[in-house]
Amino acid sequence: MKDISRNLTMLFDFYELTMGNGYFEKGMGDKIVYFDLFYRDNPDHGGYAIAAGLEQIVEYINGLKFDDDDIEYLRSKKLFSEKFLAYLRTFRFTGDIWAVPEGTVVFPGEPLITVRARAIEAQFIETYMLCMINHQSLIATKASRIVRAAAGRPVSEFGSRRAQGADAAMLGARAAYIGGVASTACAISDEVYGVPASGTMAHSWVQMFDSEYEAFRTYCEVYPHSSTLLVDTYNVLKSGIPNAIRAFKEVLIPKGITKCGIRIDSGDVTYLTKKARRMLDDAGLYECKIVISNSLDEYLIREMLQQGAQIDAFGVGERLITAKSDPVFGAVYKLAAVEDDNGKVIPKIKVSENPGKITTPHFKKTYRLYSNESAKAEADLVCIYDEHIDITNPLEIFDPEYTWKRRTMEDYTANELMVQVFRGGKQVYKLPNLDEIRDRCKASLGSIWEEVLRFENPHNYYVDLSEKLWQLKHDMINEYRNK
Repeated sequence: MKDISRNLTMLFDFYELTMGNGYFEKGMGDKIVYFDLFYRDNPDHGGYAIAAGLEQIVEYINGLKFDDDDIEYLRSKKLFSEKFLAYLRTFRFTGDIWAVPEGTVVFPGEPLITVRARAIEAQFIETYMLCMINHQSLIATKASRIVRAAAGRPVSEFGSRRAQGADAAMLGARAAYIGGVASTACAISDEVYGVPASGTMAHSWVQMFDSEYEAFRTYCEVYPHSSTLLVDTYNVLKSGIPNAIRAFKEVLIPKGITKCGIRIDSGDVTYLTKKARRMLDDAGLYECKIVISNSLDEYLIREMLQQGAQIDAFGVGERLITAKSDPVFGAVYKLAAVEDDNGKVIPKIKVSENPGKITTPHFKKTYRLYSNESAKAEADLVCIYDEHIDITNPLEIFDPEYTWKRRTMEDYTANELMVQVFRGGKQVYKLPNLDEIRDRCKASLGSIWEEVLRFENPHNYYVDLSEKLWQLKHDMINEYRNK
């Protein structure tokens, strides 16, 4: 794998530094704190999201270190003490991190990452973690929706030239692959991350030749086993497809090659693909695939297929790589607890006039509850860290907002959602390869009811709180109200 490592230690919000210096000066820098990273709403008003971005976080934390240029820059700001700058010279992350593995289906309100660390360490890693989770989870979720709309037809990610920068293009392709796309047009994402790269020609190839036919014939001669011809440079039905058929018959068929393809990048796709399929079949090119691109998303793909469009594969660009319809994932990083001098965990809560911004306190863990009969996930249960579920006994769960909505789980399995990634600053989790992450995503989606996965008005998947955690949260809210 190509090494594109950079020292990104300073990729944090400036207030992480001012708070860190303040903690250091007041003797609070070594205080143990707990932070949760979670999100509040699913993209596109959907029913789920896909967790992605953990691998880059692990690499970042393993490489955390302030170099001489960083120290000199901070000294130039004339805000930070020399003792603090000396502390930064030997800074390393020494805490614990738990995270939901990449590729897991996740839901609003539950921790995706929990950090237990010294206060300065926990603050320093906030921005980078949010940057990675917010971007890659957003793109992985959008890709999952688009792939589901394609109903088994392969989707290629075509968005590099529309992405907001190089990292967005590269990591966006990685995230899209986790979400289910088959390939990317971004060559460096193949070289660096192993996302399969594919591509054929642009309109400029066709324009470079004296005739469309000559362009098609030449391409078939150079790439006989991967000939997909772009047929909409001039006129799809009058010249593009007839010239493609001629090139296939004159170059490929004599060599015994019957697998080929055409791509349409403009026009009334539903109409054009129906006509194209008939023309190709009439020419005996039954194995010729029809690929469609041009500003597609899950809604357009679904509508075209419902209208009978004859499409074998899709290339999806700007609306995938930018998640154009809902381009902000919205994960946040909030303090949940601190430890006192005796190691006791003291829960902390953020109270807001906006009920959706009230945090859930304490050091927590999350169980995913599966019905043994259906093998489907029924709910997630967020608990205080020292709670355990005994699956031999019935379990009553309830809606945290409408507490009268209750259900008793029997014949069920309870799996912890997060794994430990760092212990005492050392990585203890073996990162899976990209195909393993992609397989996890597919399996995780397979465990979710279709009603939760639908695009419009999805069924609400419940993220419940244990009785103990729910009571603690509401006791703390009432305590602050009465102050």
